[in-house]
Amino acid sequence: MFRDLLECTPRGLYCPAGDFYVDPWAAVDHAILTHAHADHARTGSKRYLSAKSSESLLRVRLGQSIDLQTVAYGESLRIKDARVSLHPAGHILGSSQVRIEVAGRVALITGDYKLQSDLTCDAWEPVRCDLMVSESTFGLPVFRWPETRLVIQEMIAWWEENQRQGRTSLLLAYSVGKAQRVLAEIFRVCGVEVASKVAVHGAMLGPNRAYVSAGVELPELPSAASLGGQHDWSQSLVIGPPSTQSTPWMERFSDPSIAMASGWMAIRGTRRRRNVERGFVLSDHVDWPDLLTAIGQCQPEQVWVTHGFSEVVSRYLTECGTAAEVLQTRFAGEESEPTLADKSEGAS
Repeated sequence: MFRDLLECTPRGLYCPAGDFYVDPWAAVDHAILTHAHADHARTGSKRYLSAKSSESLLRVRLGQSIDLQTVAYGESLRIKDARVSLHPAGHILGSSQVRIEVAGRVALITGDYKLQSDLTCDAWEPVRCDLMVSESTFGLPVFRWPETRLVIQEMIAWWEENQRQGRTSLLLAYSVGKAQRVLAEIFRVCGVEVASKVAVHGAMLGPNRAYVSAGVELPELPSAASLGGQHDWSQSLVIGPPSTQSTPWMERFSDPSIAMASGWMAIRGTRRRRNVERGFVLSDHVDWPDLLTAIGQCQPEQVWVTHGFSEVVSRYLTECGTAAEVLQTRFAGEESEPTLADKSEGAS
């Protein structure tokens, strides 16, 4: 029904009327990017289009010399026979939903998105559409996120308890998006004066600077490795990507209390399987209620459901009277993000 508006090809989601791809997984001539995570923004394309607020992150990810055109949210562009605009997705800094209009019909590609508030990015906005291509990373009824402020309070209490015990608080969080969100929330509650007790993995330095250059307020933080072997970590909060767990990078901390911030912490047993002491339920994707809310507010005739629990969501929507089908893509949701900027820190 909508294949002339949008189709899935071996290179990615393609709009024939505009001759462009959205988040292609192979090199193409013209790519529109929803955000800077590695499963959505890949190198090699000739030209890119993104939201203006994502430019700093994309240049960190894809290189300073990429041919990148940026537009403000809501700004409309004609690309051949298609009209395109980008709208806030609320996922990470600069994340966008892509609205494509051809001959009066509208497709909306959500990319990754969330409805929860986030100090580090623009809030998600509903966009009326005929076809909605939605992620479903956490598309099961068990996934229901607590309020962010409550999760941050738990994190701070955990850090304070570790300080009383003289233990390093080591929080595993994705290098782009999650880490900056956590830092912004902690500094909002505790004040920037606690920055002297905070360090990050070296893979987060570039993304942190990109956030600051885009206008997000974050203090300059050192990498853990730069503080030297004699540093006293007993009062520190250190944030590292999940991929650093059980690596030599962690050996500098003699008795760390290890925690993880992830939507997967909502599943019983995940904390034990990941071998962490604490699990904080914090995700940059929609949970089950917000997924259904978003679809309801966008009012699509049909939904193509991708990466995540797509079969469950598609079946549920169909049973509720909304035409839906599974769309096979190469997006991976939250599982892919640990590799986004997790370069081996070595001595940096």
